[in-house]
Amino acid sequence: MKRKRQEKRESASVEGLPADWRARAKALRRYGGETPAVAIERCADDLEATIRERDETTLSLVEAARESGYSREHLGRLVRDGKIPNAGRPNAPRIARRHLPRKAPAQAPLAEAPRPRDRSNVQIVQSIIERGIE
Repeated sequence: MKRKRQEKRESASVEGLPADWRARAKALRRYGGETPAVAIERCADDLEATIRERDETTLSLVEAARESGYSREHLGRLVRDGKIPNAGRPNAPRIARRHLPRKAPAQAPLAEAPRPRDRSNVQIVQSIIERGIE
């Protein structure tokens, strides 16, 4: 049971935290915890406002390229083609952060080739003599 709760928390996104916090505040109220419940609800309100502000922030194509991983030219083409709404002016496009496409993170490189043993041949032979061959 505890493991499921932990997995649920790890999978929650930042956007889902305010709802989670409000549910916790409701549970606190049931047990007489009015003061902490109010504090948690205020934190949820603050986080929601911050998320809204972050999503409404507009970025120049250069800033958007830096943040998204796509080139400035590609993002400009997406705006011109209407695939991303232009949050700026016709000749000075901007992209709202909430509309910014994100490149998938690069995959980790394959495991390195195995390294040669750190032990010398003499150490290997001594180990075989000590332990015997099994």
